[in-house]
Amino acid sequence: MDIMQLATQLLNHELGLSLDSATVGSALSGLLGDGQGGVDLAGLASKMSQNGDLGALLGSWLGDGANGAISGDTLQQLFGQADLAKFAAQLGVNPETATRGLADVLPQVMDRASSGGNLLDSVGGVGGLMGAAKSLFS
Repeated sequence: MDIMQLATQLLNHELGLSLDSATVGSALSGLLGDGQGGVDLAGLASKMSQNGDLGALLGSWLGDGANGAISGDTLQQLFGQADLAKFAAQLGVNPETATRGLADVLPQVMDRASSGGNLLDSVGGVGGLMGAAKSLFS
């Protein structure tokens, strides 16, 4: 299953919706876009790895074990209130509901996208991730 199908299934389940993959895909690419209609999870991982707290959270999503939770406030810091509101409007829900759904789904999508190491490799592996996090504290 590709990432967009996975995200569609998870968001529909979490939010109690029955949206098609094109609708969810459009909303996700608007929020996490790579500029070509897809999602750029590696770009998000890179952005998160540059913040000590978010880097540790990202490590939980990319590594083995339980995924750490992300708050709505943290999502607002990452994406901005306006982009989250646009995401919500595309899904046909209020911003709080969309943010809650994204907080539930994003760790799972990142976790599954990193199976096999491709996403983790894009940020320089665990060492690159931790190196980026350490650089913030020096």
